Amino acid sequence: MPVQDPILYTQVFPSPAGDLLLGECEGTICLCDWLSNPSRREAMARRMQKGLHAVFLPCDTPLLREARMQLQAYFEGERQTFTLPLRLVGTAFQQEIWEVLRKIPYGQTCSYAAIAQQIGRPRAVRAVANAIGANPLSLLIPCHRVIGSSGKLTGYAGGLEAKRLLLVKEGALPLPDSFQ
Repeated sequence: MPVQDPILYTQVFPSPAGDLLLGECEGTICLCDWLSNPSRREAMARRMQKGLHAVFLPCDTPLLREARMQLQAYFEGERQTFTLPLRLVGTAFQQEIWEVLRKIPYGQTCSYAAIAQQIGRPRAVRAVANAIGANPLSLLIPCHRVIGSSGKLTGYAGGLEAKRLLLVKEGALPLPDSFQ
């Protein structure tokens, strides 16, 4: 009897910062990625298929509904952390970096250089940035909280405006003058 590939169930979550593609495979959330960049979306899909050997299927599940509810509560200011079972699909180094990201508290930021220092590889800033850029679980693993050493907002899969919106929402950046 042939072995069937696992199914990666997907749903779109229309957030105030842009649409996110949510994915569940075998009872874990393995994807929460921005849909604003088509080339990134294709690369992420290839990585997920390679890492999970899964077939994508647009379908709703109880876990995806829970993920949408938690994300909605986050955007409404009612939630600061997520309690979803996550599956990290990436290299050992990427997963190490993503675990560091999970520890950045709500409303705070950290620099790429500080993360490189924290893992004992102070010269690996570019590798750290690449691992952060490969994070398939945006928001759930808060890569938006990582900024340049100068305090400048730098690359983000959802775009810099989405990153700014998230950091303002969390209180890590001041409200723009037009909102005060």
